[in-house]
Amino acid sequence: MDEDGYFGDAVAKSYDDDHGGGDPALIERTVKCLKGLTGTGSVLEFAVGTGRIALPLRASGVDVKGIELSKAMVAELRKKETGPPMDVTIGDMTSAQVPGQFSLVFLVFNTIDNLVTQEAQIACFKNAARHLDKGGRFLIETRVPPLQRIPFGETKMAFACSSDHFGVDDYDLVTQRYSSNHVWMKGDQHQHLSIPFRYVWPSELDLMAQLAGLELEYRWADWERSPFTHLSESHISVWRKSEG
Repeated sequence: MDEDGYFGDAVAKSYDDDHGGGDPALIERTVKCLKGLTGTGSVLEFAVGTGRIALPLRASGVDVKGIELSKAMVAELRKKETGPPMDVTIGDMTSAQVPGQFSLVFLVFNTIDNLVTQEAQIACFKNAARHLDKGGRFLIETRVPPLQRIPFGETKMAFACSSDHFGVDDYDLVTQRYSSNHVWMKGDQHQHLSIPFRYVWPSELDLMAQLAGLELEYRWADWERSPFTHLSESHISVWRKSEG
């Protein structure tokens, strides 16, 4: 593993295609929702990555900055820029600091799970709170842990099976950690990648928010603000910093 961790050159180059970057309608809905929460202030994206969301949000007229651990991901962002370079700080979203205060900090596409300990996830909330103006918001998009799909006593769940890609998640219900295991096949060549994560429940996120001085304001099932129910497979949660 190189200095970019699990998000080196190979992953960075295909990241958009694998994570909704080819769905303009989804990006449009995401940007519309984020812009509606921003007000007149500036925005900070944790794990800005390739700019899949940050660049179109910036193009809509919002002042956007980012934090990103992987230089390879930022290199892909730079290739897509058409205006002045976005201000991106290379660092860990649990601790990296960006000058200024923001009306919105956001973290999308399950990326909170990349922090593989509860302590790191709490630190992420606290870092978001440090960057927020009074009354500012912290938004996370992530999935609801899919444990209802796993038979009692089992730990593995397949998520991909095609002619060139197998994928299996392996869960540890004691630590809430899981690994996402991929095998890609091209001719007689095989490539394997295993990435560690930690799943987190909505109620646990709410407690982390409280520890950071934030209070739940909204929870939706998707970017169209559909109601969150017991059948929702993901959620978009928004916590607000006190104005006091």
